[in-house]
Amino acid sequence: MFDRFVLLAVSVISFLPGFHVVTADEKCTGEKPVFTPSRLVVKYGDPASATCLVCQHNCTSDEFGLEKSVGSTEVNGITISWKVDNLTEWEISPQCYYTHDENNQCVTKLPITVYQPPKNVHLSFLNHSGPMFAGHQYTLQCTVQEVAPIGNLTVIFYRGQTELQRRLSSSTTRVPVNETFTLNINPSKDDGGLYWCEAKLDLGAEGPQPPPVVTSQNIITTVYYKPELKGSSHPDPITVIAGSPLHLNCSSEGNPSPSYTWRLPSAIRSPYNGSTLDIKSILQKISISAS
Repeated sequence: MFDRFVLLAVSVISFLPGFHVVTADEKCTGEKPVFTPSRLVVKYGDPASATCLVCQHNCTSDEFGLEKSVGSTEVNGITISWKVDNLTEWEISPQCYYTHDENNQCVTKLPITVYQPPKNVHLSFLNHSGPMFAGHQYTLQCTVQEVAPIGNLTVIFYRGQTELQRRLSSSTTRVPVNETFTLNINPSKDDGGLYWCEAKLDLGAEGPQPPPVVTSQNIITTVYYKPELKGSSHPDPITVIAGSPLHLNCSSEGNPSPSYTWRLPSAIRSPYNGSTLDIKSILQKISISAS
């Protein structure tokens, strides 16, 4: 009784209109259908088209077709044409098939990548504004908005025209997403200037050439660093013959530009606030310092 019920159910399914039993590709004993082109890369909303040659030789099956979720098809002999005026599905893969025995088919899928360049790319510092200090660590973050597929995106950080580093996403989602990429920097006194980032959507040979690139705004930065004496420092102590002049140089480089304070003996009353000190005649042992 149960065996008869199972047999009846299978019999009914085999006659359902449009129902196709698809086997794995490696079980296909004949030629597989061939799509031209073999892969499509389409910008979201653009038209798309492809043709399928069902088989080239020994095509004895009268049951063949092309399954798709959008678009229209036109059959000319054993060639099937597929087209869609504006592709707005992110995940789509038409299948061309023919039946090579009672319940099995040879099937070829058309891989389609639907892409969207970034709507916007924005660069900022994480939890920081204003000047940076040499030797401190800061985090740059490059935010890319509404891009697909994110797995084909490369984000590149720059200082001026120097490439600092590249970042990739580990996400495999095919719909538009926002993602933030980060880079830690430890600026030195020579690292101020202009920072920016770019997002490049590389979709391979079938994609647009050159690949779409969207750049961020520029961030102009200033790096503060402590004063450093220019040239060699003065020996300590300095020996001067009585009555001779004395010239001291405390010229330094720093950002912001350093100011100078001299600590002089009370006998020398003239104020000094420059980077150099000149005394016409030294008559006794004195102690001088600068900061």
